[in-house]
Amino acid sequence: MKSYSRRIGAVLFVGFLTIMFSAPRAYGSCGAVSCFIVIGSQQQVPQAGVLTVNGIYNYTPMRLLGGTSGVIPAADQASQRLILDHHKETRTITQTYTLDMNYGVTDRFALQVTVPYLKRTHRHIDGLGESSEEFGENATFSDNGAGDVRVTAKYNVLPTLRSMLVFGLGMDLPTGDTRARDSLGGVLESSGQLGRGAVGLIGSVYQTYELIPHRLNEFAFGSYRHTFRNWDGYQFGDEFLLNLGLNLVTVPWFVITNQLNYRYLVHDRLRANLEQSAPPFAGAEPEVLDPTAMTRRVSTTGSTYLAYTTGFQIAISGLTSASWAQATSVYFYTQIPLVRDFNNNLGQGTSFIAGITKSFQLMQRS
Repeated sequence: MKSYSRRIGAVLFVGFLTIMFSAPRAYGSCGAVSCFIVIGSQQQVPQAGVLTVNGIYNYTPMRLLGGTSGVIPAADQASQRLILDHHKETRTITQTYTLDMNYGVTDRFALQVTVPYLKRTHRHIDGLGESSEEFGENATFSDNGAGDVRVTAKYNVLPTLRSMLVFGLGMDLPTGDTRARDSLGGVLESSGQLGRGAVGLIGSVYQTYELIPHRLNEFAFGSYRHTFRNWDGYQFGDEFLLNLGLNLVTVPWFVITNQLNYRYLVHDRLRANLEQSAPPFAGAEPEVLDPTAMTRRVSTTGSTYLAYTTGFQIAISGLTSASWAQATSVYFYTQIPLVRDFNNNLGQGTSFIAGITKSFQLMQRS
């Protein structure tokens, strides 16, 4: 069992390096992304009859990086138009409040439901070539509401005292808003909306092994998401995630976590014609380059991102013997970008994650 678990960790590490250095170039994103990390109580399979609940707050800013102009195409899914060099991105801030419920049906099988609530603000300069007097028009966007709910079934194929290997199969349900409008009255592009508007399928694998019992453990998590085309003819690109990290138990109630987080997002696709925006200050409508409505790659989407995350977890039961503190932990993490390729668009900045975990014994073991 020990050698098998170690081989799994080695395979995931080699896969991480392979993807990191060989993935093809992605294309920049208009809209927003979320910070992503490994929180063990989310990825693991609880014991039978135990419900583990996570309440998570996630703050993710996106800003224009040095050496980039932020001038990107517009993907107008409602009118089936893809307009090159149409507007200039300024910033996006996403705050996510997540309720995650992970229930152990048996000691090896669990069902998980993840419900996000998002608050998103966005700003850009619209219609760069459509005004002869100013460099486009300031447009803002703000929306609050539920995002896409995820339901996941997980199975632990390697339940030992020192290791765990969990395979997951999940589905994103299109429960988030997809029709919110910006301050100019137009429907914001799909990539900036709170929901994707289509079902997504997710496969995942989580592995952990205690290198030093009760003191140091390593973990790895990888996932793949595929989202189908929505009713507007817009399809989000596939997402690949890979995370590697270590947990160090300094004292029984205080754990330090360090991890590397890698994400590769493939470009989105939209059924649309192709147009070219007029030069700035031209005061002209976009020129139609190809009137045929066909599936086209949206060059403003996708990204390559590598980050380092550090943080800690505190077991409240180690600080007080109160009944409410039992099986309760709080945590805080900071995700720092190391490598960012957002292709002349907004890049994800330093993000912050805070949360609380509590487990409840709903059914007694037989």
